[in-house]
Amino acid sequence: MEWMILPYKRYFDFSGRSQRQEYWMFQLFWVLILIVGVVLIVAGVVRATDTGGSGSELSPLGWLGVTAMGLFVLGSIIPMISVTVRRFHDQNLSGWLYLLNFIPSVGGLIVFVFMCLDGTGGPNRFGLDPKGRGEAGVFE
Repeated sequence: MEWMILPYKRYFDFSGRSQRQEYWMFQLFWVLILIVGVVLIVAGVVRATDTGGSGSELSPLGWLGVTAMGLFVLGSIIPMISVTVRRFHDQNLSGWLYLLNFIPSVGGLIVFVFMCLDGTGGPNRFGLDPKGRGEAGVFE
């Protein structure tokens, strides 16, 4: 659970490096929260049709899901960008590569591939290795 909320603790921190585990656990957290929101919305639509509605309206439960998802997404945009930038930094790449996401069709796929790659071992220009590789040990 700690890895899932770590990007919120480093909300506006676009410097430094982040491990793959931090990135992917945050992605999992996003998916789980969005699934809960979609379930609430669907339950709200079903409830509206069960009570004689036309199916195009939402019950209060559905509006709760829409509101919760909207607030979650708005509150999580900055941590999502910052953890992605720190993943690029972990590979000794510029955080501006985040803008690849805006290339239609292939940009998200390119960023996905970068997020799957391991970071550089040891320190790089963005800081120390978050995994602790390449640092002086007992036998060095």
